[in-house]
Amino acid sequence: MNQFLPLFPLQIVVFPGEGLNLHIFEPRYKQLIKDCEGEGLTFGIPSYIGNQLMTVGTEVELLKVVKKYDNGEVDIRSRGLRIFNIKKYYSVVPDKLYAGADIEPLVFEEEEDVVENEKILVLARELFTYLDIKKALPDDVADFRTWDIGHHIGLKIEQEFELLQLLHSEERQAYIIAHLKQILPVAQDLENLKVKAQMNGHFKHLKPPIV
Repeated sequence: MNQFLPLFPLQIVVFPGEGLNLHIFEPRYKQLIKDCEGEGLTFGIPSYIGNQLMTVGTEVELLKVVKKYDNGEVDIRSRGLRIFNIKKYYSVVPDKLYAGADIEPLVFEEEEDVVENEKILVLARELFTYLDIKKALPDDVADFRTWDIGHHIGLKIEQEFELLQLLHSEERQAYIIAHLKQILPVAQDLENLKVKAQMNGHFKHLKPPIV
């Protein structure tokens, strides 16, 4: 069954469960956040990629207005809830400044295979070590979901959007494992190059081959 949702298009992908901090400065979105705060509304963030509004997005709940500025701008904390598909888009909601849409919620699998997620964590830790990424990974695989690292493994925004649309957990896990296995050799080569660069100028103790 369709439902109406105010929209806040952005050039990002938001995953379910993701925390998102935003600085709101445009009049239409200042109005949107005021309505969300006053009426308990949620809003949708559909991705805007390649000058095109995507038809799939993530419903977001306002958690807290952290700071209000004298000019009406605000800093907010929000969190992704569920994925939706836009059925009918309205560039301007009647009597409002912001856009909206009739949307259809998309059901996605939340439970993920623990064994596959352990594989992902092993690969992610290796990648983070090579690239010196400070993103903390959980020690307990039970505390991990694939979307938790969606923004931290070198995916382009188009790939992040592909990941968002994978509603079956098995597909998400396979997508991330394939990507990590593809990017790890590149990251390792970069690490080796960095080590070699740091060795320039050092006295080298090398054993010559017997020829």
